[in-house]
Order: sequence, then structure tokens, then C-alpha cells
Amino acid sequence: MREIIFDTETTGLDSKLDRVIEIGGVELENHFPTGRTLHLYICPGDRKVHPDALAVHGITDEFLKDKPTFADVAEEILDFFGDARWVAHNATFDMGFVNAELDRIGLPPISGERVTDTLALARRKHPMGPNSLDALCRRYGIDNSHRERHGALLDSELLAEVYIEMLGGRQAALGLGMSDNGRKLPVEEEDGIFAPLATRPRPLSPRLSPQDRALHRAMVEKMGEKAIWTKYSG
Repeated sequence: MREIIFDTETTGLDSKLDRVIEIGGVELENHFPTGRTLHLYICPGDRKVHPDALAVHGITDEFLKDKPTFADVAEEILDFFGDARWVAHNATFDMGFVNAELDRIGLPPISGERVTDTLALARRKHPMGPNSLDALCRRYGIDNSHRERHGALLDSELLAEVYIEMLGGRQAALGLGMSDNGRKLPVEEEDGIFAPLATRPRPLSPRLSPQDRALHRAMVEKMGEKAIWTKYSG
């Protein structure tokens, strides 16, 4: 299963008026990073970066003025995502902006059925919170000390680590097999079935002694002919 953990930075909070100015993505296959990433800065046209947004991500109008437009990079973005699931923290926000950008250039929206919201997942797993990306990094012992400002690729990389931990993390590696092409896969994904349990070459010796068995038969006999244990004693 392919998933792209992604994040966007925008000029503001209104997807109908504001624009995507940065997108970052990290590819996972079967919940393991492949090493493939996407990172693009995008010119928002005439829309200026709101001061509140600038304080969050630090991306200036001057920096963006020579960057490609969303229309210029839409094909690159969609090719990178391909048929993968779109995974984001507070995905409603990010997908609202992505779909608004796609609509502006006449392309169909990404279906909500293809989207995973890690914030919703975190709220189910940790209902008492907090469930911000920084809080989840602290919860799972993920080093985010270099995150002085929001950045689409950095946040995607951190979220990928958090997402893997929420799904079982390092413990999931205990149940890994190996696919034909050398990639590790969960055992249940090999040939679409669960791997068979190993059997002992020689059964263990009975733990009950003959004396134990005799005492048990004597106890059952006292219970009468209708006692359920009479079906199993021999």
C-alpha cells in the first residue's frame, strides 16, 4: 500500500481566497519510508502572505515571486501522489486548499475516500490529547528540536514518524516478512494470507502426572453421570 504523508503552507486560512505556497510529501510503502520525497515552493499570484501566516512559516512574498505557479507544478504533484493515499494532519485544511487549487485550473478534486487524517486518528488513540504535531512528537519521543518554524517537508517527515508510531511503530517490525522483490511486508500481506504458525518438531511432554489424572477421574466420578467432565475424561 502506497501512502504520501504531506503538508502544505499557505498565504492564509481561507481556501477560497488564499493560496498554497509550499507542499512537501514523503512516500511510504506498507508504512515504511521509501526515501522518495516531494518539496515545492509555489507562487500565489497576486495573493499576499498574511502577517499571521508569515509568523508561522516565515515564507515571504519576495521569496515566492519567482517560483512556479500551481498550474505549473500540478502535474508533478499529481504524478508524485499517483494512486497513493493522501495522509495529512488536520487533512480537512490541507485538502481544502489542494482541491481549491485543482478547481482553479479545471482539474477534478481528490476524493475524501483517498484521504487519511492523522489528527482524527490521534484523537481516537489519545482522546485526552494534546494532539498537535509537536505534542505527538513529544509523546512518541521523536526529535523535533530543529522545528523552529512550520515547513511543509520537515513537517511531513515528522508526521511520517508519528504516523508510523501510531500504527504500531517499531513493534510492527516484529511481524515482518520479505516480499519477492526484497521489500519487507507485514506477514498478512504475503500472498494475501497470514503466514502459518511454526509447529514444534516434537510435542512437549504432558505436564500432568498419572497420579494427577487418577485424582481427576476420581473427582469426576463423584459428580455423577451427567457431569460435563465425563465427556472429556478418559
